[in-house]
Amino acid sequence: MASSEFESIFARLRAILQKHAGTFSVTDEPGSYCLAGNVGPATLAAWKGKMKKPIMPVAWVSIGKAYVSYHLMGIYANQRLQKSMSRELKARMQGKTCFNFKTSSENLFHELEQVTARSIVDFRKAGFIPG
Repeated sequence: MASSEFESIFARLRAILQKHAGTFSVTDEPGSYCLAGNVGPATLAAWKGKMKKPIMPVAWVSIGKAYVSYHLMGIYANQRLQKSMSRELKARMQGKTCFNFKTSSENLFHELEQVTARSIVDFRKAGFIPG
């Protein structure tokens, strides 16, 4: 796959995350963009009360050798949100939080924008990151 294709996909996915950067710690490097947030009470409870690290990644995108990966931690246990996704977007999932893209798809990117926004709101409401 052409590197310029992956760079174009990365730029589009990075733009989705940039809309939510406001209250997050941002790491912006060539081929990698990450939003991280402080640990909330639900995260601390999941870690059995022991602080593993003060901040954790919430969403990130990176260019790999075979595809561009978009990770969204808030979708992990959010069954309602997972069920709301189209079959086409679900087909891009690898594991429980990762979507892989080899080609550009504006329809899927638009849906991923909506899923990302709902995911971050729900992640906050559940207490995994501070509101």
